[in-house]
Amino acid sequence: MRNKRLGKLLIVLMIVAALFLFPIDSYISKPGGAYDLAPLVEVEDGDLNDVGTFSLMTISLSKATPLTYAFAKISDKRKILPAVNVRRPNESDKDYNVRQKKLMSDSQFNAITVAFKQADLPVDIQFDGVFIVSVLEGGAAYEVLEVGDKIYSIDGKKLEESGDFYKIIGNKKLGDKVQMSIERDEKFLDVSVTIKEIPKSEGRIGLGVQFQEDKTLTTDPLVEFQTSNIGGPSAGLLFTLEIMNQLMDEDLTKGYKIAGTGEMLEDGTVGRIGGADFKVIAASRDGVEIFFAPEDEIPTEVLDRNPGLKTNYAEAVEMAKKIGTKMKIVPVKSIEDALDYLEKLEPK
Repeated sequence: MRNKRLGKLLIVLMIVAALFLFPIDSYISKPGGAYDLAPLVEVEDGDLNDVGTFSLMTISLSKATPLTYAFAKISDKRKILPAVNVRRPNESDKDYNVRQKKLMSDSQFNAITVAFKQADLPVDIQFDGVFIVSVLEGGAAYEVLEVGDKIYSIDGKKLEESGDFYKIIGNKKLGDKVQMSIERDEKFLDVSVTIKEIPKSEGRIGLGVQFQEDKTLTTDPLVEFQTSNIGGPSAGLLFTLEIMNQLMDEDLTKGYKIAGTGEMLEDGTVGRIGGADFKVIAASRDGVEIFFAPEDEIPTEVLDRNPGLKTNYAEAVEMAKKIGTKMKIVPVKSIEDALDYLEKLEPK
């Protein structure tokens, strides 16, 4: 009898463990937190004598288990995301993290350039090789190059300007060997790839990679970020405002606790992001008084495929009403919209 009871207990424990721990092919998102940007963004000799704050918002994302999936089904503060909406096909944990860090790096780059332009200060932008975004399984570079590799030279020729990589690879023929000098995990390596047909490409040849031209940015004063544990592009707008606030003597916050979300694009446009509604919950919970939300324009063809899709601003307003917050939701399409709002804002 004792052995039977012990066996039943073990089965129950295994079932409970599976409910809590067994991963399924979905993710669960929920509200994260608000982080004051003053300690995370440092402008050399910048003005920090401000009463209010600019904060970036986060959401929490975790692999779903049967239990968390079931709970998310009945909770309006949890959202189930299919894996295909989070990760690219065959994307490893490492590749996903590299991509998120790159998105964060790009958002910081754009935030600096836009902020310095608004402050009428120069920036020096230099071409800095090619960043590998993805490697096609079965392609020429598969198991040779990795996501996150940066290519600096091909066949001994340094990549010095935009278009060099595309031009050199475009002139290669089937079977040609390509010697490349790359940086991976802060180490420099020499690798060789033989040009072959790109899988499922109807006869096109190449390396079988997606790439992005990289750039370095030099500014005076120097700007540094302490955001190594945060990924993604959604803090771009607030990075831009915080940099400007430290560059200028005036307090752009006017004494308010201000947060928001939105990718900062090169031209100063504020781009759409995910999780705007949950960021409203987190911001309200942290006592934020003003929340900037992208008023993005959704193309008709996208709406036709996703009839219920709303702009980030509409999502934010809907959630603000649902939770009954007094926080002001402000729509923005560009950095100028945010600055115009702050300029007209009465000091607290």
